Amino acid sequence: MIPTLQWTPEGVRFLDQTKLPLEETYVLATTYQQVADIITTMVVRGAPAIGVSAAMGLALGVKDSPTTTLPDLGADFDTMCTTLAATRPTAVNLFWAIERMRQRFSTLAARTGATTASIRTGLIAEAQRMYDEDIAACRRMGAHGAPLLPKSGGVLTHCNAGALATCGYGTALGVIRSAVEQGSTLHVYADETRPFLQGARLTAWELMHDHIPTTVICDNMAASLMRQGKINAVVVGADRIAANGDVANKIGTYNVAILAREHGIPFYVAAPWSTIDLKTSNGDAIPIEQRPALEVTHHAGKQLTPHGVGIENPAFDVTPAQYVTAIITERGVLRPPYSESLQELEAATAI
Repeated sequence: MIPTLQWTPEGVRFLDQTKLPLEETYVLATTYQQVADIITTMVVRGAPAIGVSAAMGLALGVKDSPTTTLPDLGADFDTMCTTLAATRPTAVNLFWAIERMRQRFSTLAARTGATTASIRTGLIAEAQRMYDEDIAACRRMGAHGAPLLPKSGGVLTHCNAGALATCGYGTALGVIRSAVEQGSTLHVYADETRPFLQGARLTAWELMHDHIPTTVICDNMAASLMRQGKINAVVVGADRIAANGDVANKIGTYNVAILAREHGIPFYVAAPWSTIDLKTSNGDAIPIEQRPALEVTHHAGKQLTPHGVGIENPAFDVTPAQYVTAIITERGVLRPPYSESLQELEAATAI
């Protein structure tokens, strides 16, 4: 298990993903504001990990709140929720986690004899429960998705949807891990994923950590490798999936989906149910985060572009549902039309 994040008595401990793969260092957040900053600066990243991080940030904030009355603690809690909700707008897991913690707060506060101490204890337990649930969901997702991958051959992935993007095991990489555990002989091609290089830095690091054969390719190499027959499947993660099956994922995913369709290669999306947003009708309604221009203009502190040049740096793009062969979740595998299969699985498995 790669320790992406962990609740400790001192605070929330994060593996600093901005320093990988050359430095394996950790950051300790002792306030909810620090957790918010860690999410914003991508020390922790990946939709499932962001959601659980926010839940732990709320638990941390409530634990350390100096207020002694339930109304005052409720007011503090609302401020914490607002602060954490402003960190990363595209990942719906963030808002799912905050809403779940809000509901838990309300339930605890409504109990006879509720105290600030009982609410603090209950919210810490809820955040830790979400952590455990995320790992279990990733493992179930892997088991559902593994049979879709070839028994041997090349699999392309974009960005990092592995243990580092979750609390452990991973979504897209969890499917690959599960297939390898079941005996498949796979070679992973990891898009470098500009401009933040999550594929080159993170996916390559954790797959090598697991001794899964991996080759990093520049983002503009995928088409050539597909034409050569080196890639037999594509599996990626997601930050939000709309009710019609449109998928928001790291910028460049849309490119890969079009290339896969052109070359007759299946394109799979792996994500927990908390990533599915049935309240958003289609991808046009998904908010797309704009990241700082510095991520494009500079690398490792060195400027790469001319002074004053215009920069576009959207963190995500939207892949229309028509390009998605299947959506893999912990509840099962969905097929088109997604507007029907998503609603059917929601009704069949709602808890």
